[in-house]
Amino acid sequence: MRIGLMLDYGRPMAELAAEVADYEAAGLDSVTVGEAYTFDAVSQLGYLAARTERIELATGILPLFSRTPTMLAMTAAGLDYASAGRFRLGIGASGPQVVEGFHGVVYDAPLGRTRETVEVCRAVWRRERLVHQGRRYQVPLPAGVGSGEGKPLKLINKPVRDRIPVTIAGTGPRNAALAAEIAEGWEPIFFHPGRAAHVWGEALAEGRAKRADELGPLDIAVRVPVAVGDDVGHLEGAVRAQLALYIGGMGSRGHNFYNDLAVRYGYPDAARTVQDLFLDGKVKEAAAAVPQELVDSTALVGPAGAVRERIAAFGEAGVTLLNLSFLAPDHATRLRDLESVRAMTV
Repeated sequence: MRIGLMLDYGRPMAELAAEVADYEAAGLDSVTVGEAYTFDAVSQLGYLAARTERIELATGILPLFSRTPTMLAMTAAGLDYASAGRFRLGIGASGPQVVEGFHGVVYDAPLGRTRETVEVCRAVWRRERLVHQGRRYQVPLPAGVGSGEGKPLKLINKPVRDRIPVTIAGTGPRNAALAAEIAEGWEPIFFHPGRAAHVWGEALAEGRAKRADELGPLDIAVRVPVAVGDDVGHLEGAVRAQLALYIGGMGSRGHNFYNDLAVRYGYPDAARTVQDLFLDGKVKEAAAAVPQELVDSTALVGPAGAVRERIAAFGEAGVTLLNLSFLAPDHATRLRDLESVRAMTV
């Protein structure tokens, strides 16, 4: 199992990069930078490419709707070039709240767009003259659309790799099946190792049955909050707060992917309660209503023995990359937590 880091939003980039260099020296394998309605992930990863030597650099995630498929392909090739072949492209559909509310783009056909985007990216990386006539994307534009002057083009530069790893994020069974079929990796959120097989097992098996041998085994990347020690119980509140935000507030009462996931995990009553409280403005009460088992199972917070057992559970559930989200307030403690987790996985 590899150990990665999920960078938080908003901290000074120079400060983060200096810390990442220490983590790299301590054995960190990967760094993922997210992108919601925040600073873009691409410029930050370019900075990190110049400040690191060995670790993988990844997006987690670039929303499909905010860039064309060819722009995603160009961006991935550029970051792979800047990092000398260390980039992994993490993509996902995001959700209507962000796509329509921040980007002003209609949120439609996320699965179809994901499949076509991956097809276009791989054609661009192979430096083929791009001709893609899909249902959602047509490149070049067909006759009668636009000026009529578009023609098939290929990427001018020669990419470092003609096959950059792609990770698809998603919580729904159809997303999981698609990732297992066409991508190098899959990135679920709030992964509960004890209930993952029930929620996604059939879908993953369906996708793997169609998977090309050249893709290799499916990489499963999971974000986990972490704080190791006998006196870290007070940090659990941050885990509860994030779960409540997503289950309760990331979407509407009738359309919330993360609430749906909590229901599929077997917490329908708690999911409804958390959402009702959160949307009514009772944020603290919503966090308190998150089931303790969900908090414990999706995080690595507690004494070393308990954390070791949970890491083993993630491994047994098929996780290959643990993306740590540090809860400790200072760099020294975060570095110690990384070293502790690293020692538990070798």
